[in-house]
Amino acid sequence: MNIRTLTGVVALAALIAGCASTSETRPTRTATEQLLLARAADQAVEGLTLPIPVGSKVYVDDTYFRAENSTYAVSAIRAALSDAGYALSPDKTQANAVLELRLGALSLEQMRRVFGIPEMRIPINENFNVVSMPELSVYSRRDRVGVAEFSGFLYDPATGAPLGAIVPMTGQFRIRSHTLLMIVSWGQQSVQPGEREVGDSWKQF
Repeated sequence: MNIRTLTGVVALAALIAGCASTSETRPTRTATEQLLLARAADQAVEGLTLPIPVGSKVYVDDTYFRAENSTYAVSAIRAALSDAGYALSPDKTQANAVLELRLGALSLEQMRRVFGIPEMRIPINENFNVVSMPELSVYSRRDRVGVAEFSGFLYDPATGAPLGAIVPMTGQFRIRSHTLLMIVSWGQQSVQPGEREVGDSWKQF
């Protein structure tokens, strides 16, 4: 192989191996992870009803409802109550009932299945120094799942008497992707926005 041919091969290899990446910020959650949690929360509260008459004024108490993205979940619960016909009270004194929320789960589950050799960290001496071995797989599948579980109970704000409870409401939203020979990928790689008709972005009450 002469020098000209060798130069051409090296240049071609550089073009094939070339890549580009952009990094602007590093939040605790990626946009896809946030959407997984949001859609799981939306699914969990679908059809939410309370054991009190429709039209009652409800105060939503989220004092003990704390997690990352919990504010979105609380808003989803409030929207579901409003959609079911209950009135949202701005404070306890004006409410017919207080709904105290409990958070069972609002997080992500991730699972990866590999047909081949997964990525490994191998110790090389007694000082616990390790080397990383990259994945060498024929096929791999990755699942990312947003999981939400909420519950709560109702009581009279004046007397503290119990009015009922909400059994755990659970929702999940999954993204699954596949990779063949560590190069070819297919499946749902990200959350896609839903299609809607013009004027369908709002709902009249």
